[in-house]
Amino acid sequence: MDLSIIIVNYNTRRLTLDCLHSVYASVTGYTYEVLLIDNNSTDDSVSSVRNEFPQVGLIENKENVGFSRANNQGIRLARGQYILLLNSDTIVEPDTFQIMLDYMNRHPEVGAAGCKVVLPDGSLDKACKRGFPTPSASFYYAFGFSKLFPDRPRFNQYQLGYLNPDEEYEVDCLVGAFMMVRRKTIEEVGMLDEEFFMYGEDVDWCYRIKEAGWQIYYYPRTKIIHYKGASSRRKPYKIIYEFHRAMILFHRKHYKRNYSFVTNAAVYMGVAVKFGLALLKNKALPVKKNLNQTDVGA
Repeated sequence: MDLSIIIVNYNTRRLTLDCLHSVYASVTGYTYEVLLIDNNSTDDSVSSVRNEFPQVGLIENKENVGFSRANNQGIRLARGQYILLLNSDTIVEPDTFQIMLDYMNRHPEVGAAGCKVVLPDGSLDKACKRGFPTPSASFYYAFGFSKLFPDRPRFNQYQLGYLNPDEEYEVDCLVGAFMMVRRKTIEEVGMLDEEFFMYGEDVDWCYRIKEAGWQIYYYPRTKIIHYKGASSRRKPYKIIYEFHRAMILFHRKHYKRNYSFVTNAAVYMGVAVKFGLALLKNKALPVKKNLNQTDVGA
């Protein structure tokens, strides 16, 4: 088996079915399998997938175990030489798997690679190519310096906005919506850290992959569409909480020992302030009426 595609589903029946249709419409000479982990959905996702795609390897959890743990369930069962984390709210192009697998086979030094990820309006999903969220990178991003000086590398360490999104290059981290990882790399660095429930696990994984000496590449010769949850609708409290908790987890795990008490305290305080502001902003938004939530922890 060349490729194992792992999709985590949580109440995203329509999106998941559309994603699977695009996967099975792929034109490739490689062999692949699809493993779908359902996090105890309350819609009819499981029955719909079973009826329309009986060839999918289906795991039905009895509770919502989160993104990291669910993906790890799939990784343990995967038979592919490469593992692809693919969000249920994505659409792949017919040549995506062929192009990405060709690239990985040509570059054995690359431990993980991602393609170009675009939003439904055609704009770039900036999370698909990022630098690590160091304290300085996070500061410049959080306080808008990256927008004020979009062409200055110093102020764009996180989203790398100064780099051409149509060119390939090595990056620090990719997005978990589409991340192709070499099996040999996973055997060396381990699976996703399950302390991260639904955010930050992709950044943490990339950090460990690079720390082990592997390269991570952004390869925009093919693209996928990523249907993110609408930012104009109110999000469940758990989503906002887990997003900010992941920031603290990542900093404690990888950066705390490298910085002074003052810097660490400033980081934690900054995350706390950001969390409070996010709650206030979210409260002012209209309630999300569409129950087809794209976040696995909703």
